[in-house]
Amino acid sequence: MTNAPVGVDPTRASIARMYDFVLGGKDHYQVDRDELVRLQRVLPEVADLALENRRYLVRVCRFLAERAGVDQYLDCGSGLPTTENVHQVVQRVEKLSKVVYVDNDPVVVAHGHALLEENDRTRFISGDIFEPETILGHDLVREHLDWRRPIALMFVATLHHHKGDRHRPAEIMREYVEALPAGSYVAISHLFDPGDGGDHDTVTAFQRAVASGSLGGATARTEQEIEELLPGLEIVDPGIVLLANWWPDGPSLKPLNSAQRLIAGVVARKP
Repeated sequence: MTNAPVGVDPTRASIARMYDFVLGGKDHYQVDRDELVRLQRVLPEVADLALENRRYLVRVCRFLAERAGVDQYLDCGSGLPTTENVHQVVQRVEKLSKVVYVDNDPVVVAHGHALLEENDRTRFISGDIFEPETILGHDLVREHLDWRRPIALMFVATLHHHKGDRHRPAEIMREYVEALPAGSYVAISHLFDPGDGGDHDTVTAFQRAVASGSLGGATARTEQEIEELLPGLEIVDPGIVLLANWWPDGPSLKPLNSAQRLIAGVVARKP
């Protein structure tokens, strides 16, 4: 990427642009590539974390559209448009599905509005997903989605980037969940702390590495802490599992590497 959009600091890495780089996009800077290289010194397979997350997102969208019959989606922290975005996956199943994307990264904002031109069932708003009242009360969110019918709320690789009190994301999710209509679904992927053992040491070292760079930190959570992000919801089988194990498309032919073992996912339904 050459000229920086308004509000973009090309001297600081962006998680959205780093994901874009790993996923084969073109909207990133040298600083983003350098930060990825720095993190690879601690977690050599770190790119697989992003790739596994994208594969999980696609499988979740297929499940929600095909099996759960959901045709409305609120994607909080959508990142840069790449291939197989939420609207592309779900609209293959139901072409009238509606999607609202939310992000506050200036590069994402600049590119997100282009979605409006290509798809009249898709909307994008600039907003802070950690301030739920501003998202839930946004005119476009209220108008584009029918809040009398089920909605799929997506928090894919976003909640672990909250900076502040460790328990605040659980409070944030409670506000979102309370606003959802009955029959809605919540999908989460999250940096995972398995507790004791080698992977705990790995995720601890990875968190330190992220905190020491320009991304400002990321918080891994245990299975119990991830479950606390789903107040009053019915967790869909197979539960809170490593992303690679959430309804994979086929058998795994080799062991998961360190990065693949550090991110978990879950889908839950509001009764």
